[in-house]
Amino acid sequence: MKESVIHSSLPPGFASLAASGMDARAVKALCMDTSALADIGLHLPKNVLGAMDAALSPNVTTPSIPGLLQFLQAWLPGFVETMTRARKIDDLVGVTTAGAWEDEEVVQGMLEPVGLAVPYSDVTPVSLASWNLVWERRTIVRFEKGMEVGKLEERRAGRAMVNSAARKRAAAGLALDIQRNRIGFYGYMDGAGRTFGFLNDPSLPAYVTVPGGTWATKTFLQITADIRSALQALRVQSGDNIDPKTTSITMAIATSAFEYLTVTSDFGNSVMDWLTSTYPNVRVETAPELDGANGGANVFYLYADRVEDGGDDGGQTFVQIVPSRFMALGVENKTKTYVEDYSNATAGVMVKRPFAVVRRSGI
Repeated sequence: MKESVIHSSLPPGFASLAASGMDARAVKALCMDTSALADIGLHLPKNVLGAMDAALSPNVTTPSIPGLLQFLQAWLPGFVETMTRARKIDDLVGVTTAGAWEDEEVVQGMLEPVGLAVPYSDVTPVSLASWNLVWERRTIVRFEKGMEVGKLEERRAGRAMVNSAARKRAAAGLALDIQRNRIGFYGYMDGAGRTFGFLNDPSLPAYVTVPGGTWATKTFLQITADIRSALQALRVQSGDNIDPKTTSITMAIATSAFEYLTVTSDFGNSVMDWLTSTYPNVRVETAPELDGANGGANVFYLYADRVEDGGDDGGQTFVQIVPSRFMALGVENKTKTYVEDYSNATAGVMVKRPFAVVRRSGI
């Protein structure tokens, strides 16, 4: 029997080309000669030698090229936060800090002088003046919002460049402020409570619908006529105690109607230009809560910020009573987390001088 030809023999420690001690040139020369490859057990035709790697199948590992994306990212600084509607009650009526968080009510005294002068006579009794006092009450409501942060959460959030506790604390403050703003417009009705807002205080005068349709279809002259009519009503119903030329007046207008103040005349000036030049003491503020505020119709208010009527309360037409805007109630430390709780207190908005307010609807 003829013995088989032994072309090569590698000991166990040299079972690969790399381990055999062959340098790169020797390996390249070997690969260029398919007959030499046959000596180590690789039997390939010449036309597939260049595609040697591509012919290896099946794959053992998952292709990882998409994974390189993590090395090709540019991280922009900061975070984009979601936005809530503008909170405008403070811009419209200001904030009066009065009372305490634990109080139940805020009370405003209203005093009316009583008595008429009569014809004089030596023999008639003296006609005596007097006064009548009433009390207007508003109920204080309190709200709370807290946060809880775990140790693992805090550390992992830090890896993502987020201070979890600070973000949650800010979110709690925002939630309380949103609630206070909402009560400032709509009040808080819970049975016998008397917490009202800018839109529903029981002393507010009734709405009057502007004639001729909404401002979307009106001309410069028609829109200015609506505003002029409201200013005239303010002067008349105050008994000439409010002079739109000299008294500081706020015009609170529905957000969606504000742009109609840019409607221009044939001479190129806008409604806002006319208002600024003719009534320089009128400031304009917008509020989304005035959109559709009267049965779906947009509205605007005109009111004097203050009236000099002899009162010693400050003379405000509207007052927003807020005993506490933000109060930290306490911290509870647990084994794995800590909890913080916060609160506020508000009595809503009170209209103290209804005669100094005009409300128009349907703009």
